[in-house]
Amino acid sequence: MAGTKKMIIEHTEVDESLKGQGVGVKLLEALVEFVRKEEIKVIPLCPFAKATFRKRKDLQDVLN
Repeated sequence: MAGTKKMIIEHTEVDESLKGQGVGVKLLEALVEFVRKEEIKVIPLCPFAKATFRKRKDLQDVLN
């Protein structure tokens, strides 16, 4: 957390056995659902998260 209403995504990682199955995206979607409910803004520093937010306009409302 970067204060009470800001979250930094520094790193996103899934187990090697789960790679290529969309688990990282599902993890990010669950995070977005949580921060929307809590009215928290997100700062994605993780390259994966940053790229996913750039591609997915439906998730961008949580960006700081």
